[in-house]
Amino acid sequence: MTPSSSPVHHSRWSAALVLVAGILCVAWSAIFVSWAGVSGPASAFYRTLIATAVLLPWWLARRPRAPLPSRDVLFAALGGAFFALDLVLYNSAILLTSASTATLLGSNAPIAVGFGAWLVFGERPRPAFSIGLALALLGSAIIVGDDALASATFAGAARWGDAMAIGSGAFFAAYLLTTQRVRTRMDTLTFTTLAVAASTLTLFLVCIATRVPLAGYSPRAWLCLAGLGVISQVGGYLAISYALGSLPATAISVGLLAQAPLTALLAVPFLGEPITRAQAVGGALVLVGIYVVNRRTSAARDAAAEVAAATDAAAEATTP
Repeated sequence: MTPSSSPVHHSRWSAALVLVAGILCVAWSAIFVSWAGVSGPASAFYRTLIATAVLLPWWLARRPRAPLPSRDVLFAALGGAFFALDLVLYNSAILLTSASTATLLGSNAPIAVGFGAWLVFGERPRPAFSIGLALALLGSAIIVGDDALASATFAGAARWGDAMAIGSGAFFAAYLLTTQRVRTRMDTLTFTTLAVAASTLTLFLVCIATRVPLAGYSPRAWLCLAGLGVISQVGGYLAISYALGSLPATAISVGLLAQAPLTALLAVPFLGEPITRAQAVGGALVLVGIYVVNRRTSAARDAAAEVAAATDAAAEATTP
């Protein structure tokens, strides 16, 4: 058997194809949100509710026999609450600005993670972090500036949408910082089920507090919400989790950067949103900046992925 036809080689190619499929599933989320046309909190709620309905029975059938440490459960739930707020702001931003702009500005989570790790954990960022930060900030400024120069009617809403998209990236960074340590002690299915269930509860409370209607939608809206939950949340999660088992975490992190340009490309034919020159230039700078930040943290991320894989294997050994 030649090296090119080895099982490992085929496994990596399969994982790479699955990763591409997972990224495409996630990239469709902005399209589904826009098509549904319901409020940001409502579309976020149904996205996580559907995921919980799929994952919870699966987890109950396979959960580890040993009781979970209450501290780990608490942090997984807190991470889920942060993820819920990320979705609320991101989905709301899509309805106020373009899908591509919301996705690009919301992709700055790695930059916020760098700041958070420095402030919370005392992890001083490497010099390359400053370069990546400068590039990402410059790209974001170009995108936001382009919106500010738009027509008065659009510019007012777009500014709010841009601010919400940036805020969504900050809450996603809070999710990553809250869960990065507990994730190494908890298997993937358990962690994701607890976090998504906490997201669903948080979003339900947000919808009640803001009096957002959760019924009375058109059949088209319900289909889009189902696609958001099944394709973007569950499908994307399963595909990316599968790829994590066969590909280095560095490859995953770089591959996930494709979500923003894929969303922008999908928005052209399906939402009628042309890509402006400012979006193209600013988006490229944002993605390059995020890549520079991610590249310098690759060793730590790969090590964490190995620990998580070992945790998954241990959990499998203790399930009935």
